[in-house]
Amino acid sequence: MRRFLACIAALTLVVAAPALASPPVSGVEIRHAYPHDPGAFTEGLFYLDGELFESTGMTGQSNVRRVRLSDGVVLQQTQLDPKLFGEGIVNWGDEIVSLTWQDHIGYRWDRRTLTRKKTFHYPGEGWALTQDGKHLIMSDGTPELRVLEPATFKELRRIRVTADGQPVKNLNELEWVKGEILANIWLTPMIARIDPATGHVKGWIDLSALPETRSGNSDAVANGIAYDRAHDRLFVTGKYWPHLYEIHLTPPKGAKP
Repeated sequence: MRRFLACIAALTLVVAAPALASPPVSGVEIRHAYPHDPGAFTEGLFYLDGELFESTGMTGQSNVRRVRLSDGVVLQQTQLDPKLFGEGIVNWGDEIVSLTWQDHIGYRWDRRTLTRKKTFHYPGEGWALTQDGKHLIMSDGTPELRVLEPATFKELRRIRVTADGQPVKNLNELEWVKGEILANIWLTPMIARIDPATGHVKGWIDLSALPETRSGNSDAVANGIAYDRAHDRLFVTGKYWPHLYEIHLTPPKGAKP
């Protein structure tokens, strides 16, 4: 009951705000539905060189995996220490960088073999990662995104995310798409389109047309954004979702055709 009430509160504060605020709200259409492991508590996702890379959470179940897009088959995976709760991942060079939730521990993995190369530490919680080609960008559940030096994980600055002047909490899984940061908002079907220069939310993507957002499972929330830059394809999924979707954004309500 407590989790249910928290979910309702989050939806009231976060989802209702975009509908009333000036940032436009786009819907989605499904271009293709791919199988996805329904046992995966998805925390991080990215697409690179024809493959999906995914990280999963939950203590004792967390792993980093390589996934075949066409049928959702897990081709390769590496388990985290069973005491840790895995979080987001991002590619950097020939490595994958991954986070843990409240353990302050991060890892660098060989992208080809998924073998662990290095362990590092950071303050605060770890939620998600993306990169802009020069820096890593990290969410920690607060309205601020951390901009990090990729080699050392040193914090360089922060981006405070706001919509109509109000801070946007629960920034979760991240993806860099065409100069914007896309961020799932935890416990909601909404994705924020963030201007990295100002932190302003330029628009919202409403995923509520996807069937899994109406499953009734409070844990099975939208979380996971991946972008195929070569073919301009946007993919989304969620925790315990049986599908990963290639989506097309529909025009915001009231937009001129």
